[in-house]
Amino acid sequence: MLTSLLIRDVVLIEALDIEAGAGLCALTGETGAGKSILLDSMGLALGMRGDSTLVRQGATQASVTATFELPARHPVFKFLKERDIEADDGLIFRRVLTNDGRSKAFINDQPVSITLLREAGDMLVDIHGQFETRGLLDPKTHRETLDQFAGADVAKTESAYRAWKDAKAERDALLEKIASAKRDQEYWQAACEELTELAPQENEEEQLLQRRVVLAAREQIASSFAEAKSLMDEDGGAIPQINRAWKTLDRVAAKAGDRLNPAIEALDRAVSEIRTAADILDTWFDADAGGPDTLEAVDDRLHALRAAARKHQCRADDLPKVLADISERLATIRGDDGRLAKLDHAVGETYKTYKVAAQALSDMRVKAAAKLDKLVMTELPPLKLDKARFETQVTALDESAWGPHGMDDVQFVVATNPGSAAGAINKIASGGELSRFMLAIKVVLAGTSSVPVLVFDEVDAGLGGATADAVGERLARLAKAGRQVLVVTHSPQVAARAGAHWVVSKAANDRGIVRTRLEKLDAGKPRQMEIARMISGATVTPEALAAAGKLLQQAS
Repeated sequence: MLTSLLIRDVVLIEALDIEAGAGLCALTGETGAGKSILLDSMGLALGMRGDSTLVRQGATQASVTATFELPARHPVFKFLKERDIEADDGLIFRRVLTNDGRSKAFINDQPVSITLLREAGDMLVDIHGQFETRGLLDPKTHRETLDQFAGADVAKTESAYRAWKDAKAERDALLEKIASAKRDQEYWQAACEELTELAPQENEEEQLLQRRVVLAAREQIASSFAEAKSLMDEDGGAIPQINRAWKTLDRVAAKAGDRLNPAIEALDRAVSEIRTAADILDTWFDADAGGPDTLEAVDDRLHALRAAARKHQCRADDLPKVLADISERLATIRGDDGRLAKLDHAVGETYKTYKVAAQALSDMRVKAAAKLDKLVMTELPPLKLDKARFETQVTALDESAWGPHGMDDVQFVVATNPGSAAGAINKIASGGELSRFMLAIKVVLAGTSSVPVLVFDEVDAGLGGATADAVGERLARLAKAGRQVLVVTHSPQVAARAGAHWVVSKAANDRGIVRTRLEKLDAGKPRQMEIARMISGATVTPEALAAAGKLLQQAS
């Protein structure tokens, strides 16, 4: 419940401390006394929009502090813990608004965003006024409200939805990877075919460069080789001459004893070495005949290798390794380990599980909607809404709109006249009707909602007699159901049922400055006088005083 509201420098309020009580609390006072300022102040503390016009003239800032005491199991504590806000069994909401329009928000003295303050505030207080657009007037809250009324456990559907979405995400990621791989496969396949056709060899570029040098000097080398061969083995060359020398010495070797043998052996070795040199030259010519035989062919090959190297961003000598890597990549892409089939199966199974859970939730909602409609309709006639119709519409969503909360859209709609089409509550109902619709719904939902504080602003506007009494009776029922109910009222029937009664007024202080005042009325004569004023106006008649006493007696 709300235990206190401290207001500083808001419009006509300089300093006001309200110690709120449990049950039904009534705020009364003449029109223009400042009751709306109190609601605006509470709204500031709960994250509602505020601007610099709310700051009291002459003050640099306005501030409002709202203190709540709640059971430890209240969902707001989990909500705040998930957002790293420390909280135990009590919460202090504070809002500061400066005269230049800047705003600060705090929960338990920890700075928070205005959005977070508002979201947490919505879990604690429902404010119902003629121009309020939060709470049940926001269609986004209708599904959750119906689920609370139905006692539905949405967690199973949420878990099934997450499992389905996770499986889909994993499957879709693999499909994208496969699609990307297939796109790559076309590229790598073409690259593999190009390199295979090119057939690069290890160290080929270096060999081609050497070959190019040779081809550039080919005629000179060939001429030198031919001349060298001629000098070695043609008639008159080295080998024939040495052979003649060897034969000449061999003829007289026997007569000279062993003295010529070293010379003859040396000539043998000379012939052998020269023949080796000649063989080397022949071998070189044979090898040369196996490569490109023109500079143009060598240059074309070098150009092809270097173009491929640029394409693959490597050195020409690395092309054989690049070809091997591409071949390995292609082999991997073509491989199939069955993952896609497994993921397709997982998607199908999780989809079935989600749909079963969501369908069960839908069935529960449809059943609960009929019950809710019936209960709300029984509350409408006493509230002067006997010709109105309330309907909870549960509509199936397209699969693309399914979510963790199921497959339905839930809307509360009303029709105020017979035969008229039903529409959104805040679009169809007038200000007074709107508040009474909200009251009827809240009475029915009293046992299921986790919001502990309800605020009604002039829910009895334009009503009197039995209808006003019906409003008061329902507000009292809400309070008895464990809700703290704050009501701004002009109805004596409503005020008489309150457990705590506050009067709002305006008066000039000792400096002649008008300020809003708040006075808590004691039971007995002060309270009877205020209710009598509400009945008869500024001049309290004996009849009004007697009627006020009767209302208080009936309400006790």
